[in-house]
Amino acid sequence: MTAAMRATDHEPSIPESTLTPDTVRDHIDGVAAFLGGAANVIMQLSHPPVGYGVLESTVDSGKVTLHPIKRLRTTLTYLAVAWMGNEEDRKAYREAVNVSHRPVRSNPDSPVKYNAFDPKLQLWVAACLYWGVDDLYTRMRGPMEPERAEDFYRYSVRLGTTLQMRPEMWPATRAEFFRYWDENLAQRSIDQPVRDYFNGLIDLKMLPRPVQLLFGRFHRFTVTALLPQHLRDEMGMTWTARDERRFRLVLKAISAVWTRLPGVVRAAPLNTYLFDMRMRRRFGRPLV
Repeated sequence: MTAAMRATDHEPSIPESTLTPDTVRDHIDGVAAFLGGAANVIMQLSHPPVGYGVLESTVDSGKVTLHPIKRLRTTLTYLAVAWMGNEEDRKAYREAVNVSHRPVRSNPDSPVKYNAFDPKLQLWVAACLYWGVDDLYTRMRGPMEPERAEDFYRYSVRLGTTLQMRPEMWPATRAEFFRYWDENLAQRSIDQPVRDYFNGLIDLKMLPRPVQLLFGRFHRFTVTALLPQHLRDEMGMTWTARDERRFRLVLKAISAVWTRLPGVVRAAPLNTYLFDMRMRRRFGRPLV
């Protein structure tokens, strides 16, 4: 039996957490998906096996450079399913993602070896997703109360176990997680082909020219703001104290409005994508 076939049958267990797919919504701001999306992609792909897995992928239907709207949908649907989906949702989406992941493996000419089913690579991706959400939550609302933060952290193991990452691979506590994060982040590097790919994403080159002109500068500003300093350095980006003050004002303005909205609105668009995924399952439409 192949690794891919075993992965499809894998049923991840979830470490103890008081949170449920319903109550976790109070910990999630949907706006973070828009603000932090591109920066998080750079974090994930700064690990060369992940970066070249995307750069060399032959699955054209999933390429953000060719199908940016579809890629946005499938990525946000994964987050929605991992956090807010039930076990049936997670199993169905895992199977759909597995189909897309099967061709994603290195070839003899690849600069690094990679396989989309590698649980260690999935751990890194899940860690980036958690770090990004935790960072933006803290910036917008202030730090969570420690016990609540640990509870949300334990629940966030689902970011990896929705695919092939084993639960025991997730660092047991937030303190252990941040040690893992610091150690691994320091090892990340971005070479020129991947840097060129990132710059295209940051400058919205996959979107129509008017969109690039309207939003490109702000998008680059936001991406730079949300990257760890080490990755800014790898990208050749500059970030000043004045830039940081400006970005804090932007987040303060967004937070002042966003945190006063009803919960169902704050969870958007993740709750919308979860509903869309369930409708796709019901009517037999592709999930990915």
